[in-house]
Order: sequence, then structure tokens, then C-alpha cells
Amino acid sequence: MAWLFLVPGAAETLAKVGIALPFGPPAQAEAARGPGGPGGPRFGGSDRATNVVTSAVVEATINDTLNAIGEGTPVRSVTVTAASAGTLADVLVRPGQIVQEGDVIARFDAAAEQIEYDRAMLAVDDVAATLQRTTGLANSNVVAGTALAAAELANANAQLALRNAELALERRTIASPIAGSVGLIQVTPGNYVGAQTAITTVDDTSAILIDFWVPERYAAQIRPGMAVTVSAVALPGRSFTGDISVIDNRIDPASRTLQVQAEIPNEDHALRAGMSFSVALAFPGENYPAVNPLAILWSAEGSYVWKYQDGAATRVMAEIIQRNSDGVLVRADLAPGDAVITEGILQLSEGTPVTVLEGPGAETSQTATGS
Repeated sequence: MAWLFLVPGAAETLAKVGIALPFGPPAQAEAARGPGGPGGPRFGGSDRATNVVTSAVVEATINDTLNAIGEGTPVRSVTVTAASAGTLADVLVRPGQIVQEGDVIARFDAAAEQIEYDRAMLAVDDVAATLQRTTGLANSNVVAGTALAAAELANANAQLALRNAELALERRTIASPIAGSVGLIQVTPGNYVGAQTAITTVDDTSAILIDFWVPERYAAQIRPGMAVTVSAVALPGRSFTGDISVIDNRIDPASRTLQVQAEIPNEDHALRAGMSFSVALAFPGENYPAVNPLAILWSAEGSYVWKYQDGAATRVMAEIIQRNSDGVLVRADLAPGDAVITEGILQLSEGTPVTVLEGPGAETSQTATGS
């Protein structure tokens, strides 16, 4: 029994010494076929294009948003106080009631002031009659001019006394100095109330002022009139817009922050003074190329993408600036409209011929392949 061993490449070796095997193709033909057979791949490359899918590069603005916590105050707020001491006779409003400027909030006992006012009125009438008689007599040269001057002075003093009595009587009535919502009533009728005692507060909440603090590095970018978006902790799911109304003139040296105030319209009075707010302030950011997240690959040199150009794959280094849900902003030699490869990327190397099945360049690529 004889054993036959087939050694790859033996035919070529035997052919060099003049021995031809009776089977198999000639050594020259086998060598001409190459390792991949007729039309197959050669070592060091491939003549067959790789199928890929591409995505277009777009231009996007970096998201530069400042978030802060602020506290709301009414656009105007007044503490209503008693101008003079006395017994509180009546309170004409209730907490939460909307009042207009000049509406009566409370009244004090005004019996003594009313008497003084009536006495002043009588005095005015008396001196007015005296002045009229004295004037007639002076015109007839019956009385001296000094008598007329004294009558005129008495009339002026009586007018001043009347105004003083009228003012004292008016102060027994407490009126709202602004339009707004009434707060808690601090006193009850029947109690003796001293001068400057707080009766209640009136808040004008047609707009809410929100005070918040921003880091020092944003001081040069903030301007009055910039738009802000706020949301209240007490009103989840709702957001409100307004603009910056006031910026402090100095940086707090302890916290290195700048105090800013935003005004938020509040026509439906949904917002209340004292609420806590989350404030978002957007700044104009730089523009960068944005690519599909699937296009990003990593190597020892950093992140990169494969760019489809002239029917082949070209490697482009891409420094990641910001990741968003719909794209990745990169610093790279890319322009809007360029095609980056998102599928089939694991089979690529520099200069690999590719056929774009879907995405930018697909029509041109497939036409070139078909020809």
C-alpha cells in the first residue's frame, strides 16, 4: 500500500526541477489565479466595494444654557398701615380679595375727628362773614386798613384749620394705595390700633419679579431684555416666559455671583409671591458640524468618523464638543452636506472603495458601481 500526500504549492516546486504532475492546473496558471481564485481579492487590498449607509452632516449651535434657582416677589407690594391711632371700627375686605387703587380697606372710629371738622367749618363760615363786612367798611373808609388785614388773616387761619380737620378725618379711613390682592388681615375690629400698625398687605401680582444669581463668568453676556424661561416647583409641567429687567451693578465678592431680576407676566395670577422658580437663560452659542451618533468611532488618537468622498472612505478626526440626543457636535474638517458613514464602518480602512446603499451619495455611488 502506498500513501499519497498532497502538499500545497508542490506542483510549483516540482515544476522548477522539471517534474510535471499528471493532475491539477499548470503551475503558471495556478500562480496567475492568485490566492482568491479568478477575480478574487489580492493580498493587501480588495477590488470589491464595501456596502455602506451614510448620513448628512448638518450645522448646529452648541447648547449654552444657564440654569438657576430664584424666588418670586410681586411687581409691587405695599404694607397698609394706620396713619393715626384709634379704635378700629370696621374692616371692609377679606384676604385674597382683589382691590383697586383707592378702595376702602378699613375704617377707624372718627367721632372726635368729625366734631373737629364741623367746628372748623363753622369757624370758616364765621370769619368769612366777618371778612365780608370788614371789606365793605374798609371800602367806605369806616375802618382802618389794619382791621381789614386782621380779618383776612383770621380767614386764612380758619381755612388752614379746616384743612387740618379734614385731613384728620380722612385718615380715619384706610384706603388701598395700589391695585392688587389683599393679604392676611393683621387686626380685628374693636381693637385699639397704634399709629403705623400694619393692617394688611396688598400685592400687585400682574407680573412676578424673580431674583436669581448667576456666576461671575456670565456677567459680560447678560443684558436687560434677554429672554428667560421659568418653571415653578408648585406648578409642574408649566413654563412661563419673560425677560431680564434689572441687573445689579456689582459682583458679590463673597460668592462671586451677580444678582439678576427677571419680570414674568402673570395675567392669570397663577404665580404667587414667594414661589420657588427654576430659571433657564439661553446664550447664543458657536456653530459646529453635527453628525449622526452612529458615525463616531474611537482610536488611540481620539474620536473620528468615516467620510464618503469620491467613492471611497476617508478618515476624519472629530473632536467631540457636545452630545445631544439627535446628534453629536464635533470640531472636524466637515461641512454641512458632507456624507459620513454610519453603517458598514467596521470593514473600512483608509481609501476603501464603498457603495452607498442609502443616504447622501447613494445615487452617484450606485451609478458608478453599475457602470
